[in-house]
Amino acid sequence: MWTIKQIYDGDYGCEELQPGQQPRVSVTLVNENDEIRYVSVEDAWLVENKLDVGSVWPEGV
Repeated sequence: MWTIKQIYDGDYGCEELQPGQQPRVSVTLVNENDEIRYVSVEDAWLVENKLDVGSVWPEGV
């Protein structure tokens, strides 16, 4: 089981989003063996799925 340890809201700096592109965040996941995994997802997807630091990461994503 993977749990969200940290969510990093990336700074796009001078590189603006392209038209139609959604803001993405980097998510650090940790499992019961202290293994770490990093994923990048759309911020809106996290909100829609009510995921935050401490939430269990959905399987198959």
